[in-house]
Amino acid sequence: MLASPALLVQDPAMGKPALDLSKLTAEEKLDLIDDLWRSLSSDDLPLSSELRAELDRRLERLDREGPIGVPWEDVRAEMTTSES
Repeated sequence: MLASPALLVQDPAMGKPALDLSKLTAEEKLDLIDDLWRSLSSDDLPLSSELRAELDRRLERLDREGPIGVPWEDVRAEMTTSES
């Protein structure tokens, strides 16, 4: 997808080709973001003990109370109403 030579420019500071983001479509940029995100492993994103404790607390609450939130239909209806 992003291998097109037209999308690559030489970055003199890095000594290797760099991606010319200005030539990417919005969809190609989103695909790139997705590719980058999927390339990360859990080891790449270490959690502090505080964040780990907060995530554990939230998971325990979810197990205890079940999922809570607003249905998409309600959110969309509110957004549509507020735009008018």
